[in-house]
Amino acid sequence: MSIKNIRKEVMLTLEKSMQSFMDTYLIPAEKIWQPTDFLPNSQKDSFITEVEEIREISKELHDDFWVVLVGDTITEEALPTYESWLLDLDGINQDPDNGWAKWIRTWTAEENRHGDVLNKYLYLSGRVNMREVEISTQHLIADGFDIGTSTDPYKNFIYTSFQELATYISHNNVAKIARKKGHKALAKMSKIIAGDEMRHHQAYSHFVKEIFKIDPSEMMLAFQHMMKHKIIMPALHLRESFGAKGTAFDDFSAVAQRIGVYTGFDYVDILKKLNTMWEIDKVTNLTSEAEKARDYLMKLPDRMYRITERIVIPDTDFKFKWMINPT
Repeated sequence: MSIKNIRKEVMLTLEKSMQSFMDTYLIPAEKIWQPTDFLPNSQKDSFITEVEEIREISKELHDDFWVVLVGDTITEEALPTYESWLLDLDGINQDPDNGWAKWIRTWTAEENRHGDVLNKYLYLSGRVNMREVEISTQHLIADGFDIGTSTDPYKNFIYTSFQELATYISHNNVAKIARKKGHKALAKMSKIIAGDEMRHHQAYSHFVKEIFKIDPSEMMLAFQHMMKHKIIMPALHLRESFGAKGTAFDDFSAVAQRIGVYTGFDYVDILKKLNTMWEIDKVTNLTSEAEKARDYLMKLPDRMYRITERIVIPDTDFKFKWMINPT
């Protein structure tokens, strides 16, 4: 049997437990938070006052903070790209009864709330040029992305396990900064978004752990492949109006590192956490090639940490079209 067909068989095996996965890691729409839970209520007389309070306290947060929040929002709003990518994986089709398709649609529905609430909050803050933000969002969706996985579910689940944890870290650190500045509403919003991302990370990590039990060598090789080629950030093609594809990403990434929202050390820590979570040192029945892949993965965090220590983050005052200076 070909590697591709084996993967399809493994996906079919996991699909039998899909209802259990969904019950464990996803929350019904009626029970989970919704964006309006964190926004001023437009039906109340206090609406204008609450908006004015948001605008006033938002002036206390530095431009770098808003740049990162804009980038995070745009990344969240590029959700159509991520859904279409996952629906194209081997072993998944858009048949209404396909368990994996149900998972992806329901996961997408949960994720959709993140960009929704962040976009509205940015609009109310008065700190950003929303038209420029919207242009960047449209570009990011139109430009798509290639995470180097093709239609391989093993590689894709490595990517989503990693990326969901990275997104958790980013939103959680945004919450910490907002809280320190007294922006309690934004801190609470970012914290609860981070909670969603952690739950999703745990789900995709669970999928990987189950695959390690069924097809350990191929799962190990997929893990090595993804880490050798590095995890590509969803915002890699980020750009501003009239800019070329990807021209805003490096500056955005530098700002995120500078204020401690997401750094190179976070990247290394995630790899270490995945190695530990999947207990790759204890996986048995590996081929000789997979054994070498494991050795590579076990040694990689220390090597990457040494490289990261030498990286110098620029203190350049980057100018983004997204920003409006406080008045």
